[in-house]
Amino acid sequence: MKKKIYIINGSPRKNWNTDKMCKSFAKGVENAGGEAEIIRLYDIDFKGCHSCLACKLLDGSNYGRCAYPDALKNILEKVSLADGVVFASPVYFGDISGVMKMFIERLVFPFIRYDADFTAIPPKKLKTALIYTMNVTEEIFNKEYIGKNSPGTLQIVENWIEKIYEKPDRICAFDTYQFPDYSKYFSEIWNEEAKAKQRDEVFPKDLQNAFEAGKRMVECS
Repeated sequence: MKKKIYIINGSPRKNWNTDKMCKSFAKGVENAGGEAEIIRLYDIDFKGCHSCLACKLLDGSNYGRCAYPDALKNILEKVSLADGVVFASPVYFGDISGVMKMFIERLVFPFIRYDADFTAIPPKKLKTALIYTMNVTEEIFNKEYIGKNSPGTLQIVENWIEKIYEKPDRICAFDTYQFPDYSKYFSEIWNEEAKAKQRDEVFPKDLQNAFEAGKRMVECS
């Protein structure tokens, strides 16, 4: 049976950086003999956790799973029983996108028990990966956005994903090309020529890294 991998795309932009990274990861999954499905969160009508706490109700029919009956509910159940899940998001204000944050709330919170250790109770221990695309450099990302000494929220998200599932494989695209035509937008701090060079020379390597990560997720699961 083929390994099933869900790639959750938290970007609003089609055919841009995050979308391309998702597609490259999917090709890697398929190259390794797995089955990949990309889910675009901006195509789904849903909200974050409603704090109904049905997932914590002892002897309740929804203990340990999200109960809210919207368009996301069936997707959460499918993802929870897959072989791997990828969280792909642009980085906004040093954090994942709002829709990705809502998705992770809905997916992860039901699998956290309120005991002293916050014991994880997912139905499966999935392989995980995180794809980040961002306008800033790798230096800024490592200094300000991620790491044990970082005040940013990305590390908190990664820590919870690792606690519930497995340590995520991190794939990044830094200093990305942002506008279709820089001359039409106010962006004086960005050098369009340098951005274009990054897009043409470095981003193809980022796509290859995503492809290899897709293969790795199947081969190691």
